[in-house]
Amino acid sequence: MFKPWVPFEWIVAIRFLREGRMQTVFILVGVAIGVGVIVFMSALMAGLQGNFIARVLSAQAHIQLLPPQEFTRTLHTATPSEVNAAIVQPPLQRLKSIDQWQSLITTVRDMPDVTVVSPVVGGSALAVRGSASRAIGLTGVEPEGYFQIVKLPEKIVRGTPRLTGQDMLIGTDLASDLGVDVGDKLRVTNAAGVATTLTISGVFDLGNKGANQRSTFVALRTAQSLLGLLGGVTSIEVTVRDVYAAEVIAQRIQAATGVQADSWIKTGAQFFAAVSAQSTANTAIRFFVGLSVAFGIASVLVVSVVQKSREIGILRAMGISRGQVLRVFLLQGGLLGWGGAVLGCVVGALGLVLWQHLALNADGTPLFALVLDPTLFVLALGLATLTGLAAAYAPALRAARLDPVEAIHG
Repeated sequence: MFKPWVPFEWIVAIRFLREGRMQTVFILVGVAIGVGVIVFMSALMAGLQGNFIARVLSAQAHIQLLPPQEFTRTLHTATPSEVNAAIVQPPLQRLKSIDQWQSLITTVRDMPDVTVVSPVVGGSALAVRGSASRAIGLTGVEPEGYFQIVKLPEKIVRGTPRLTGQDMLIGTDLASDLGVDVGDKLRVTNAAGVATTLTISGVFDLGNKGANQRSTFVALRTAQSLLGLLGGVTSIEVTVRDVYAAEVIAQRIQAATGVQADSWIKTGAQFFAAVSAQSTANTAIRFFVGLSVAFGIASVLVVSVVQKSREIGILRAMGISRGQVLRVFLLQGGLLGWGGAVLGCVVGALGLVLWQHLALNADGTPLFALVLDPTLFVLALGLATLTGLAAAYAPALRAARLDPVEAIHG
């Protein structure tokens, strides 16, 4: 019967591991726990971070293009011998449109990595019903594009996300304050006293009381008429494929068009810093867990070299080369790392499945989505195997340098 050929180094490495069964089992369990922690923490942190980003960016664009701000400058600069009695104050920023915004949208939409571009008109107004009135933030949008950026239809609690020329979407708290609901009419007045009557087609919940009290949405042309910006827009909302590249893309847009481009990374600097700190902490945890795994493998193999000194000396006296001895112990380290990683991936995956079933919201849904990414498990296997090889190098080198005569008589 045909028997597959097995290299000599593999035979010796596996035999040494079998002879030290208890040591092998303990180090495999140690590596499995370490890899399991790395897999579990990596997937958990990625899911948590993705949930935070999704919650923040579901109500805003990744990049916002704005008209340039107005500023004042002195007509004459005073010399050292002159007294400057002028007081230069910053001007009031008027509501104004972005110049040539239609061509700008076409330019930005054709840029790589940009997914959605939508014009917006935003300003302040007054919502009146009977004797009750509330100051509101009026946002005019084109539903087809804007609803791809802000998932407003998913936040509708009553009515429909319909926005024709006479429709209006309002927040739950504003509806409660004014005592209105779907189908009721509101009179909306701008600062100049221009007014129109709109019908409430839907009531939404953005998950924030302040936003629900002030936010309202109407059709783009309705907002242009009410705010006195006929044919104009106050901002252009942009989404990109990679949210973490938003600042780089914003700078590219600003350089190409000359329009002010603010990314969510710039406007939400504190939130982005918190996300970055979370990623750094996760990396540090993985590093120190991996380091403990490496030292565990190295310590076991150092003990193994001492215990197997006589066998190593006999093998060297029989003609085994230093390179073969080196490979025997490197193989042991690699096998311990790989075997422990396989067990660790199973432990990590089971932990993630249990988390999904035990960590639930009040309504019984998972706390946040976790994705069992195959790439994570492949990387864990590869890194653990490499860590095992690296940890085994010093003991393997020591074993290869043993003098056969001293090892046998020692």
